[in-house]
Formats: sequence, structure tokens, C-alpha cells
Amino acid sequence: MRIGAHLREDTDPLTTATDLDIDVFQMFVTDPQSWRKPVPRPDAEAIRDSEIDVVVHSSYQINVASLNNRLRMPSRKAVEQQAAAAAELGAFGLVVHGGHLRDGEDAAEGFANWRKLFDRQVDKGGFGVPILIENTAGGDHAMARTLEAIDRLWESVGDFEQAGFCLDTCHAWAGGEDLVGLVERVRAITGRIDLVHLNNSRDEFDSGRDRHANLADGHIDPEVLVAVAAAADAPVILETPAEGVPGDLDYLRSAL
Repeated sequence: MRIGAHLREDTDPLTTATDLDIDVFQMFVTDPQSWRKPVPRPDAEAIRDSEIDVVVHSSYQINVASLNNRLRMPSRKAVEQQAAAAAELGAFGLVVHGGHLRDGEDAAEGFANWRKLFDRQVDKGGFGVPILIENTAGGDHAMARTLEAIDRLWESVGDFEQAGFCLDTCHAWAGGEDLVGLVERVRAITGRIDLVHLNNSRDEFDSGRDRHANLADGHIDPEVLVAVAAAADAPVILETPAEGVPGDLDYLRSAL
């Protein structure tokens, strides 16, 4: 099992990853709060050639499910651009949140927009890397909060080879999904788990709040988190508070 962490706003992620002695790291390729197109990185070749794996997290404002053209269209473009930048780094995927609709909008149209994301890219030869759709924590109109929603989403995109899945434990907990046996229930829908975001939660079950905690500090039993990581048998990324990441890595390695 390859274990690592998200390296936030790190100008030299490869050195940080080496210092942490991790097998994989997650990074952004542009400002996560903007629509800026990624620019080539001077360390791209070093990252690509490293034995440490890399996965890229897309910027947060992306919402390819949206029925608003002014949000959906730039979201599609951003996914294409950031996937291309991820490929330049030799990344194994681009993590993209499931997105959401507004009150009163038809969920079927949101799921159809996810399909169009992949459909429209076919004529361009696909994305630079697989798109790893991540379950989300809150919102009654979220595309990937509940297993029911994920099932409907997978009915739309599951036949695309480049559609992968990222399971976030804090998001699942906050979204009201029991973590015990969750890996098996997700796989029964998607057939795959490509990445795990292993995070504890600062909030109660089904809170709808996306606030991560270090593995031993939140409301989720740490042993349950370890069990999820073991069952998923996929690369594990910690998105826990940075000051506690070394301790989280030690705990997880020991527990596994």
C-alpha cells in the first residue's frame, strides 16, 4: 500500500515528500481558488521521474454538473487543462469533486452533464489522466454525497475507462454514510476505488460539514479508518492538518 499526504502550496513538493518518507503525494497544479490555467513547472521532469507517485487535486470551484453555463463551461475547460498539467507530472489521476446543483434543479441534468464531460473529450483523445470523482460531504443537491447519488452518477459515467473514484472518509462520514463496510458498498456501485483520502472529522456523523481532523483526533474511530484503508487496497492520501501529518503517517504505518 502506498501512503502519503496532500502537500498544500508547497513550492518543492518532491523534497517535502522525501523528507516525510512517503510513497505518494497530492498537489495542486494551479491556485485552487482560481480559474488560472496551469503553467509549466520547472520541477516537472524531476517529479515525473521520481519513484514517489503523484496525484493532482483539481481547483475547488470546478462544478461540471452545474446547469449554469457560466460555471459549467469554464469547469470543463479547467478539468481538461489541469488533467493535461497532471500528465506532464506523470500523475496517475486528477481528483475532481462531484459538484452540486441549485435548489429546484433536476438532478438528472447534473448527472447528464457529468457524462458530457467525458463524452466531449473522446474526440480529443481523452483526458491526460483519469478523472477520479470524489464523494462530497454536504448539500442536499450534491452529485456524490450519498451512495444513491453515486449510483446514479455511475450509471452516467461508469462506462468511460477514464472515470475513476476517490473515496474520502471525512466526506462520507459527514454525508451520513457508515464507514463500516463502505468500501464494499462503493465497489458494488463503481467496481473500483482508485484513491482514498483518509481523514478524520471534526464534526458529528451526518453533519454535512467538511472539516478534517488528524487520524486520532476526530469523531471517527481511528481503527475504522485503518480498516477502510486496508479494505480499499488503493493509494492513501492524508488531507489532515499539516502539523499532525507526521504523527498520522506513523500511526497508519504501524496500524497497517
